[in-house]
Amino acid sequence: MRRKLTFWRVAVVLLLVAGLFAIYRFALSEPTQSMRPHIARVEISGIIQDDTELLERLQKIADSESAKALIVSISSPGGTTYGGERIFKAIRAVAEKKPVVSDVRTLAASAGYMIATAGDTIIAGDTSITGSIGVIFQYPQVGPLLDKLGVSLQEIKSSPMKAEPSPFHEPPEEAKTMIRSMIMDSYGWFVDLVADRRKLPREDVLKLADGSIFTGRQALAVKLIDTLGGEKEIRSYLETRKVAKDLPIVEWTAPSKRSPFALFSLSGIAKLLGYDEFLPFDAPRQLGADKLFLDGLVSVWQVRDR
Repeated sequence: MRRKLTFWRVAVVLLLVAGLFAIYRFALSEPTQSMRPHIARVEISGIIQDDTELLERLQKIADSESAKALIVSISSPGGTTYGGERIFKAIRAVAEKKPVVSDVRTLAASAGYMIATAGDTIIAGDTSITGSIGVIFQYPQVGPLLDKLGVSLQEIKSSPMKAEPSPFHEPPEEAKTMIRSMIMDSYGWFVDLVADRRKLPREDVLKLADGSIFTGRQALAVKLIDTLGGEKEIRSYLETRKVAKDLPIVEWTAPSKRSPFALFSLSGIAKLLGYDEFLPFDAPRQLGADKLFLDGLVSVWQVRDR
């Protein structure tokens, strides 16, 4: 009896493990509805960085015969210029095969707007925030703090421009000139991209590209977006591109978000309690933690504390 009881206990444990593994593999697979014709939707939220998983997901959508169109829903203040550039190019690769709509939600500024321009059309809400075309490079200055603590930093370097600008001392003018040259080169690339995608004269884009942000209504007036509205307007546009109006919209989410274990995350618990609307970005991102890890040139709109 004892041996039989042990056998069944082990069998039950193995069955549970196999079941959990099967559920996990199922969660990591593509959306279950993706085998039939549908409109794919991808959400891009929070700080934009180089995201290999997102690029691979966009490539799968481009190659999928079942995905007849793509909606890119954006709620982002921006991020790294390189991250935005890679996502922009990945979305344009999808647009070469099927219609793409950029759906501007609460906020699509800086690199978020850069990504939005990759769509064949941009649709935003009346009060959505967009724009903030520009590039920035920030670095802290901790020298005065170290002086108060009685700590000094000595350095020996191969050339004056190595490791400049430094957070430990005021940068020389040559370093400021070097960084400013990088910023203006990336800024010029961003302006040219907007001028090309929005079919606007470069001088007109330059007037808008002073870092200013716009509501959806204002953005429509200056031709930074095409239409005000939501899903109804998105479907109406796709219908003009011969995409059936009754096709279901299927969310193509990251594997981690499809995992059953995501239920125990902060966002998963908030969704269960009905408070997910109060978490437009992941909580760590809302608290600004991601900004601590942004290196190099960034295109990000920040609300400054007074």
